[in-house]
Amino acid sequence: MLKPLSAAIGSALLLSFAAGTAAAQDTAAAAAPAETDTAQASRAAVNLDNVVVTGTRSPKAVDKIPGAITLVSKAELARSLVLTEDATAVLARTVPGYAESSQAMSNTGENLRGRVALRLFDGVPQGSPLREGTRNGTFTDMGIVGRIEVINGPSASEGIGAAGGIINYLSAAPTKEGNEFTLISRYTTQFKDDSAGWKLGLNFARKAGNFDMLASVSFLDRGITYDGDGRRIGMNTSGSLADTQSRNLFLKAGYDFGEDGTQRIEGSVSHFNVEGKANYIQVLGCRPDERALCGQTRTNTSERGTIFGSKAAINDFKQYQLTYTNSDFFGGTLTVNGYKADQEMRYLPENTIDRQDPRLGPVGTVWDQSEIVTNKKGLRTSWARPSLFAVEGLELRVGLDLVEDTAQQRLALTDRLWVPPMDYKSRAPWMQLSWDIGPVTLSGGIRREDGELHVDDYTTTWYRDRRNVGGGTLDYQENLTNFGAVWRVNEQWSVFGSYGEGFTLANVGIPLRNVQCSGDAGSVQTDGCPNDPPINVGDLLDLNAIVVKNTEFGFNWRGERGSLSASHYDSKSDYGQSLAIDPVTNDLVLLRAPVRIKGYELSADWRFDDAWRISAVYSHTRGKTSFWSADAAGRFGAGGLDKPMGVLDINPDKLAWTLTWSFLPNADVSLGATTLFSRNLSGNDVRAFDNRAFSFTESTKGYTLFDLGFNYDTQRYGKLSLGIENLLDKQYILSWSQPPGGFQNYWAGRGRTISLTHTFKF
Repeated sequence: MLKPLSAAIGSALLLSFAAGTAAAQDTAAAAAPAETDTAQASRAAVNLDNVVVTGTRSPKAVDKIPGAITLVSKAELARSLVLTEDATAVLARTVPGYAESSQAMSNTGENLRGRVALRLFDGVPQGSPLREGTRNGTFTDMGIVGRIEVINGPSASEGIGAAGGIINYLSAAPTKEGNEFTLISRYTTQFKDDSAGWKLGLNFARKAGNFDMLASVSFLDRGITYDGDGRRIGMNTSGSLADTQSRNLFLKAGYDFGEDGTQRIEGSVSHFNVEGKANYIQVLGCRPDERALCGQTRTNTSERGTIFGSKAAINDFKQYQLTYTNSDFFGGTLTVNGYKADQEMRYLPENTIDRQDPRLGPVGTVWDQSEIVTNKKGLRTSWARPSLFAVEGLELRVGLDLVEDTAQQRLALTDRLWVPPMDYKSRAPWMQLSWDIGPVTLSGGIRREDGELHVDDYTTTWYRDRRNVGGGTLDYQENLTNFGAVWRVNEQWSVFGSYGEGFTLANVGIPLRNVQCSGDAGSVQTDGCPNDPPINVGDLLDLNAIVVKNTEFGFNWRGERGSLSASHYDSKSDYGQSLAIDPVTNDLVLLRAPVRIKGYELSADWRFDDAWRISAVYSHTRGKTSFWSADAAGRFGAGGLDKPMGVLDINPDKLAWTLTWSFLPNADVSLGATTLFSRNLSGNDVRAFDNRAFSFTESTKGYTLFDLGFNYDTQRYGKLSLGIENLLDKQYILSWSQPPGGFQNYWAGRGRTISLTHTFKF
């Protein structure tokens, strides 16, 4: 277990690493406004007291938060966008605990420290925990994102969904007086006839006194993708970015008013749409463990063609919000935010067994497309009062959150209900106290989650025996606490420790749609299970909430040339979730049982001089769960923590580094590498109730990918950027696609991809 860590530390020391998780990556925050992006990227030392995190509901200095924080700056975003437009790729390269990028619209397997993170766009939740469609990582054009704040570990500050932490994408804000246009054009190719892609985007920023606005429109056309062997990569049935078109419209405007500009009103509108061009259909490959059934080992691929009558795959986000801020409200700062967010996801057509119905055609001939629709609206309020009771450094933050979240899933081509409409309403008052006592900051708080989930009566599909399920309302009440401390030992060193709790629902749409006859051993019964006792949604244990309890400790060091941070965490949930593959339907299923995840992370940065800088991150995570969950009839409880959590839940150890050389004041080149280590897992257990034996084994093969980025700012004619992803054109299988199990996800990763970008400001 220590070998990967030793290798990582050795590599990092060899590279003279030293960077704090929070500060080192936010180089742009400390750079002077007149500096170019290249100059900003070369800056490593950051004054943490001047860097704040808004993901904690009100601005807070990073070195006063007892936990591991990662701030991905505009410069880091720009470096990643030189290589790829994938929205989550930058997280995989810069956030230690973030999993391997899926390279797709679907973010299956992409988690934070082995748990699902809550993704926010300007503080508004994306997607829905009621029916997680693994599409909430691609919701806007990354060209308008100013920075990303990642708060690791479970957090109750944003309410439901943050079991693994918070990832908050913040849109850019105008800083320059007057008008500024930014024209972005991009061309991408793998030198195959159908691999070319292009982008055209225009941003307009205006700042005039108390008024500011940002408007953006973009269009992105993507071709098909190829692996390192020059073979087309298969279309991801959960959502491909290949062979798609993306459109984005974003408008944000704000106005400061009142005495000394203490009040502000700001509103934004965002509409993002990805639509498949339907030029290709997936051709399944053959896993090494399945060669007896399908012949020669080969990955999934794509061939030209369409499924007759199918609709385009889509991922459509609409978001509206209005925020009022008053920084002089009874001695504190009041923030009131109202929002509405809608998402529609339609998947590629499939003819798997769970989509069949003899009334529609012979079994095996019915093609259908899953479609998930979610709607969310909410009101979030907060009031932050510094110097409470005239005590210097004592701050109180209180608020009330109201949210209504609805979701359902249908089979779009035949208009069949798959997951019934679900309606979750929540009222959540919260309070946080923090006290700066010289070099020590103490903090603690509580959030009361008071929600209810309502589901109407419904009938399952033909494959699930057409069973009638009674609706009902389930209540969820939980008091979620947190506390922690930070000790700033001196100007260079600080240590922290914390305890926090998070709350979420476990993708409840999946257990709802999978209800079937109690004695069903795989054969389909179509009479609605008349011999079974009636069942209601309140009888389903899998609808129970997940409460995550996390302890963490770590340190940060920062010096004149760089910084270093490390943290260790231990995350537990008595009734958690893990993913498995149904060998019959080839679909993901949830296993509800105790879960414990432990790990440690390193993040580092070192600036040799004004021209040379290197940064690195390393993460090690292991998780354990039970082979079986508690029996609903009470015959036996859940098993012990003897089953290792596989790659669908826990990412292999990761080491990523980037070396940047600013060889001219207006030019730089970056060489980066990401290594995912090989891993072998095994475990077994015997259930005493019936002497049933369980076992689990999984092996994944690691790989290292290099990438190269080049930027040259001509000043007068704009900035030219060249990016080469997978520089050595390595052939590899994505880690989460390697384990056997019959799931239709045997995909190779992208081969060498060349991107040329021109950015012109006027």
